[in-house]
Amino acid sequence: MSPSADRFPTATQTLRTRVVMGGIFAGALIALALSVVFSWSDGITGGAGGGAGKLSPAAEEAFHSPPGTCLTWDNPDASDARKVACTQPHLFEVTALVDIGAQFPAGAPVPSLDQWQQIAQQKCTADVKPYLGHKLDPYGKLTTNLLRPTPSQWDDGDRQLRCGLQWAGPGGKLLPTTGPAKEQDQSLVFEPGTCLALLGKGVGDPVDCAKPHSYEMIATLDLKSKFKDGYPSQDDQKAWLDTECNKAAADYTGGADLDAKKLILTWDLREQESWDAGSTKVNCKVASALPDKSGLQAVTGSVKAAPGGPDGGQPQDGGPPADGGGGPATSSSAPSSTKPSS
Repeated sequence: MSPSADRFPTATQTLRTRVVMGGIFAGALIALALSVVFSWSDGITGGAGGGAGKLSPAAEEAFHSPPGTCLTWDNPDASDARKVACTQPHLFEVTALVDIGAQFPAGAPVPSLDQWQQIAQQKCTADVKPYLGHKLDPYGKLTTNLLRPTPSQWDDGDRQLRCGLQWAGPGGKLLPTTGPAKEQDQSLVFEPGTCLALLGKGVGDPVDCAKPHSYEMIATLDLKSKFKDGYPSQDDQKAWLDTECNKAAADYTGGADLDAKKLILTWDLREQESWDAGSTKVNCKVASALPDKSGLQAVTGSVKAAPGGPDGGQPQDGGPPADGGGGPATSSSAPSSTKPSS
């Protein structure tokens, strides 16, 4: 066992407590940071010739999309929402239409955030498995959410909601996915070379590795390439990943001494529920632990080996890990040694 494989609790799953809440087991929770994304402002100016106070025609059409439609946008308030082919990168895939008119008749006030959360939990989970044709991984990258009417639409009596699937990063930002949800691998993994921000005691969304960060993903491995006959125990996963992630680290860093750089090597583990949903891929990743091992501290710069050149392809040196900025490596779904993570 490599001394750098400290089995340090991973922090990449703070998403669990804020968005997933156990996935389909507890239903879909609208995270506070995402709760307004789908309720576009009434002050949006329409397209050419449009007036204030109305959604743009494209956004209006997007809001009323049928199941199977994929949507994307660039503006934080989604005011430029538009339909795209699901084969293109997108932020939301509509899975079901829900009418809550019986529960909220004409004249009823707009639901509070807590009520919207309850509605999402009650209305947007039951149809996910039939839509996908298979189970939704409760620890996977896809989570459920809903599109809700704007205040003016609500006042006009519109009570139709669009349930859908999205990928919300650890920091709350929606991340693009490509391909219909039913065809996507639900494994919660990031591409090698991705770095995740360090936000206090938790892990944030992907950032440039030149900026202070928590984890750097160095490899994606498929457990099924080793364990072909069924779900492997987490002890078996750890034993195999200890060897394979160390090999991957040597390849990725050009043989860098992680201990000398005060970095630890860790990896994800998968639960039975994820395996049963087809999520068998995991990340190998590096980070830096605080001296008291109570959490992670910021690292600046990538450990990836530089392209061949005068330095012989040695790892890029971003300097020693920055002091402070870290916190306990929270693991709402998992220390790398005991639970699944991204």
